[in-house]
Amino acid sequence: MQLPLSSGLRWIGLGFEALTVHQLYDLLRLRSEIFVVEQRCAYLDPDGKDLHPQALHLLGYDGEVLAASVRILPPGLGYPCPSIGRVVVAASHRGTGLGHVLMREALSQVFQHWPGSEVQLGAQAHLANFYAVHGFVVASPVYDEDGIPHVTMRRPA
Repeated sequence: MQLPLSSGLRWIGLGFEALTVHQLYDLLRLRSEIFVVEQRCAYLDPDGKDLHPQALHLLGYDGEVLAASVRILPPGLGYPCPSIGRVVVAASHRGTGLGHVLMREALSQVFQHWPGSEVQLGAQAHLANFYAVHGFVVASPVYDEDGIPHVTMRRPA
């Protein structure tokens, strides 16, 4: 599925089975570059949820470079409602507002697939204000996930 252009990027939303080998490589590489190497967090990124038939991988390409991505999960696969996770912007594209464009695109996809739903995510605690701009409110105390402080956040329906 080809999505509208935003910030000059080409947006593609695909289920796992529809990802090409190159798209999958780009996705896993970007997530590893940020979550494992940059954040120095040893954890198993491929957690099985990517494979779910209703999971959606939203990819933002700048030419041939994967600049941003997010994973959208259906209700019941992480939270009772649809959820957004694995939110990542390449270091080369930070400071451009791309993270906000990515969240708008992700929310658009959530509401297209699950109209009127609440949306949840597990946010790194220091990013709570970023997600608040998109209507999310903190819904839990701070908890540790892989050595990084997190909070659960909800965006009401």
